Amino acid sequence: MYSFKGKEYPCCASLTMGIIGGKWKTVIIYHLIEGPLRYNELRKEMPTVTERTLSLQLKTLEEDGIVERKVYTTKPPLKVEYSITEFGKTLIPLIKSIADWGNTVSQGYSEL
Repeated sequence: MYSFKGKEYPCCASLTMGIIGGKWKTVIIYHLIEGPLRYNELRKEMPTVTERTLSLQLKTLEEDGIVERKVYTTKPPLKVEYSITEFGKTLIPLIKSIADWGNTVSQGYSEL
């Protein structure tokens, strides 16, 4: 049995998928690899995600310690940026492998 943040997982793969699984978490992390983005910048990168879903997924990633939310209040307007934490950066090789596999599939196996 594997545990993370008080949750139990039957195997290491299910733990990984519990953290990055779902339709949008991996995509969010992928877009944050190059650097911090504001909420609206993320929305532009992912035009088919709903605002509610994006907000919920960002909150979950933040709770799991993958994404950091930084609020700048020094001058109006209020600015919020999302970035990958040091812990989240350990996922970069995995996310890049997933993206590379998607590229390979779209180029060579799209007719299956």
